[in-house]
Amino acid sequence: MVAEAADVSYPGDRRSGRTEARQDTLKFAEAALADSKREGLLLAVRARWVALAVTAATLPIMNPNRDVIYYVLMLGFFALIGWAQLKVGKVGRSPLEVFLIICDLALLTFLTIVPNPWSNFNWPIGMQFRFDSFIYFFIFLATATLAYSWRTVVAMGGWTAALWAMAVGWAYLQPESHAALSARVKDAIGADIRMFEILDPSSIGFGARFQQVIVFAIVAAILALAVRRSNALLISHAGLERERANLARYFSPNVVDELSGNDEPLTRVRTQDVAVLFADIVGFTAYSDGRDPKQVIETLRQFHERMEREVFRHGGTLDKYLGDGLMATFGTPFAGDSDALNALRCARGMIASIAALNEERNTRSEPPIQVSVGLHYGQVVLGDIGLNRLEFAVIGTTVNAASRLEALTREFGCAIVVSDALVQQARTEANHSSADFAPLVEQPAQAIRGLEQPVGIWTCAGDVA
Repeated sequence: MVAEAADVSYPGDRRSGRTEARQDTLKFAEAALADSKREGLLLAVRARWVALAVTAATLPIMNPNRDVIYYVLMLGFFALIGWAQLKVGKVGRSPLEVFLIICDLALLTFLTIVPNPWSNFNWPIGMQFRFDSFIYFFIFLATATLAYSWRTVVAMGGWTAALWAMAVGWAYLQPESHAALSARVKDAIGADIRMFEILDPSSIGFGARFQQVIVFAIVAAILALAVRRSNALLISHAGLERERANLARYFSPNVVDELSGNDEPLTRVRTQDVAVLFADIVGFTAYSDGRDPKQVIETLRQFHERMEREVFRHGGTLDKYLGDGLMATFGTPFAGDSDALNALRCARGMIASIAALNEERNTRSEPPIQVSVGLHYGQVVLGDIGLNRLEFAVIGTTVNAASRLEALTREFGCAIVVSDALVQQARTEANHSSADFAPLVEQPAQAIRGLEQPVGIWTCAGDVA
């Protein structure tokens, strides 16, 4: 993960980098909000259906008359509106969803204010307000918080207030139908005006109606704040998931978990012993010459996919892709108990994985891939490099030696060349077995450019040109 060349940074570059980061986070946030909207809407509709079922079951208990059938049937319309909301729901502005929400509120307002046409009782209009049906608006408000934005929740408070005001105005404009009954109540009470307003069957109770709207608006505002906070946490979580996804491009899943739980795990420059692995496709230049570019890229993808899988399966870190090769480290960013052994097992796993791939390629009449691997163990320098675009660097003679050991595979006609330092380290690590070293053949020490002393090596035979 070392930068190939140092770039000169300008303020515009930094702004561009920040813009790209925000755009990446926005994409993750939009995806997270889309998933949350779908899940929330489904949960809201299910909650609505449960609430409607409970209401349908309790209405006959509270009103054991035949006219209650009218209200039970009306509940079916609410269920149908919920089903429609589930079908048309989407992230972002949706006029059709808004229309369906208003249909909910308008239908509930109508059922609350307009007398039941199937009822045998001739109620004064004012009596409709005595049944406390306004509390059902809170059910719709509560379910809205599961699926809609905080702005929609606030808007529901305004829409309900407007519909309720129109309903109260309509009731006020209706002709008085029980004047005699109101007169008898007034005669019985006397001069107590407040008592008369409470007991008068024709009274609309403007004060109580105003109080209902105010309380509803307050609750809507509080719930909207809760929804907004929830969405902010969701977006923040999406940003964290983006960072984890970026980490997962380089580190194995167990290392990602460890990095995610540490505030600044990579910034401290340090030295430590690490196993370094280089893998390369032998003769890839000759293979690519004259072939279709798409076929060449597809071969590289097959190679990298399998190599990456083996690196992560053995707890390694994918340092970088090198065209038709790659570099991986074991023991970064944190040293483990079996870094050398994991690197050795990873190398053998790579060769086995490519052998399986070659069988698949053979069935498609495609030429086989030959892979060479070099391994070394020793001290490296770790730390971030760069100013605005940070890279986690692994540098030192150990890295260079591992690269040159990989090149020795051509000279020895083998698949893997392992330094004696890595083999001896692997023998000291827990969980090793004789099977890990059985395929290795000790070779004379080799002079490696950049190192003062010859390096003892071991080779592992394989189908390498």
